[in-house]
Amino acid sequence: MPLFLQTLVTGLSIGGIYALMAVGYSLVFSVLNFSNFAHGAVIMLGAYMGLGLVFKFHAGLGLVVAGSMMGAGLLAVANEKLAYSLLRHRKAPSLYLMISAMGCAVFLENLVYATIGSRFYAYPEFFSRQTVPLFGGATVSLLDLGAFVLSLVSIGGLHLFLTRTRTGVAIRAGVSDMTMCSLMGVNLDRLISVVFLLAGLFGGIAGVFLGIKYLVYPTMGWVTNKAYIAAVIGGLGSLPGALVGGLVLGVLETFVSTYVSSVMRDVFSFGLLIALLVCLPNGLFGRDASEKV
Repeated sequence: MPLFLQTLVTGLSIGGIYALMAVGYSLVFSVLNFSNFAHGAVIMLGAYMGLGLVFKFHAGLGLVVAGSMMGAGLLAVANEKLAYSLLRHRKAPSLYLMISAMGCAVFLENLVYATIGSRFYAYPEFFSRQTVPLFGGATVSLLDLGAFVLSLVSIGGLHLFLTRTRTGVAIRAGVSDMTMCSLMGVNLDRLISVVFLLAGLFGGIAGVFLGIKYLVYPTMGWVTNKAYIAAVIGGLGSLPGALVGGLVLGVLETFVSTYVSSVMRDVFSFGLLIALLVCLPNGLFGRDASEKV
């Protein structure tokens, strides 16, 4: 029982980070109907920005998270303006946007190789090695507990923003019908910039916690493949689905690593993706594209 509880809590922690990354995919997909594969590179650069604040200014965790969020958010907006905006205005197919996103991901990754190098960097220990006891004799580290709680608070804050603010309501309207939203007087360029800003903000948080939990290196953005699986599990375009999908995938992966083999973890994750696309292509909470017409 202690091992089971500890595995569950660790899985929820990893799943919370997956959920933060999956939110970025779901936000962009819900409005523009394409998968922003450059999101992983934004998360990677957010981790480097936070690391730079640590090395240069000896910043604490709060400032590191805030700086990484703002840097990743602004980078995501710049990425949209430079790589996607012109294609949108020319009404290019979604496939072209996805190809452009892949190009951006490769460009940003190689830019880091050329300027910073391929070394692995580690964040300092923001969290002590102290553990929090659970019932049954299990314990959980402060890092895992902090990552899980912060992910829930952040996604809860996003839900309030989308339901209680004018901009949030405009984003939800754009999800249903961008053309009608424009006819009602909404500035679509500004709205899309806000969507990319939000995706970058959440990517910045995820990048910092990925760096703290593991290491920071140029290809760490490919970890977001797992977040994409989580977004597909929950249903691309669904924010509750991103949260549930991230938590489900994190827990299942951790149990596979603990009770089966860590080598089988990725095999299980991508096998689950294939099975889900065959049996439930819209995910747990996703809507059919025809519902938006």
